[in-house]
Amino acid sequence: MSDRNPRPSPRAAGPAYVVSDAHLGAEPGARAADLVDWLRHVRGRASHVVLNGDIFDFWFEYRRAIPRGHVRVLGAVAEVVDAGVPVTFLGGNHDWWGGSCLAEEIGVSFHRAPIRTSLAGRSAYIAHGDGLGRGDYGYRVASGILRSRIFRRAFRWIHPDLGVRLAAFLSRTDSHEGRPGEGSQQRARALELLAMRELERDETLDIVVFGHTHVSAVVEVAGRYYLNAGTWMRDRSYAVVEASGPPRIEHWEAEAPAS
Repeated sequence: MSDRNPRPSPRAAGPAYVVSDAHLGAEPGARAADLVDWLRHVRGRASHVVLNGDIFDFWFEYRRAIPRGHVRVLGAVAEVVDAGVPVTFLGGNHDWWGGSCLAEEIGVSFHRAPIRTSLAGRSAYIAHGDGLGRGDYGYRVASGILRSRIFRRAFRWIHPDLGVRLAAFLSRTDSHEGRPGEGSQQRARALELLAMRELERDETLDIVVFGHTHVSAVVEVAGRYYLNAGTWMRDRSYAVVEASGPPRIEHWEAEAPAS
């Protein structure tokens, strides 16, 4: 771990915040600056912050290099950690290749698989959502290759400048800049059904949290909830989970949240 001073105790009674699908680096714009402002807003309020995948449009940690362009965002995340707030980062289909830089230098808890944790004292199952539920079969095959140890070792031999350009060419993030198309809506329905089944199967769960679809959702199942924060990239949306009551979706506008 880093040589930071010991972290103060987190604000256990505060709300948890969830954000996903910012796709930073996909193109120049205000989304990174807005995310920095948002992180500084929540660091004095949050008991837990979840970065639920695809925060970066591409993230791959070479042994001695990381993608440039994210210094201010990484610094703002580190400030949240240094304020004593746990930050959980779920790798998405664009930034699954995170590693020691995020965990040891920035201080987040980085995960490549779904996790079970607590949000504002409520039991939660969290996953980015890619490859889960019905459909996405072609993606599952591709991701098995791209996430293999052999591929990761081979990719490290590509010069970082070329690797980043290749990833940008393949990402197709610009196709998600508009409103969600039929494919995204189908994935949203598939993940919602999966969340419903998970809540019915496990009565100890209070909340199931997914991202990936770029479609925000708060769906109640007998006092428990499926939650999707939507997309920071297009809507500047995020989710707030408090100790009781339904989670809610808010939107960041002009340095202040708007419901």
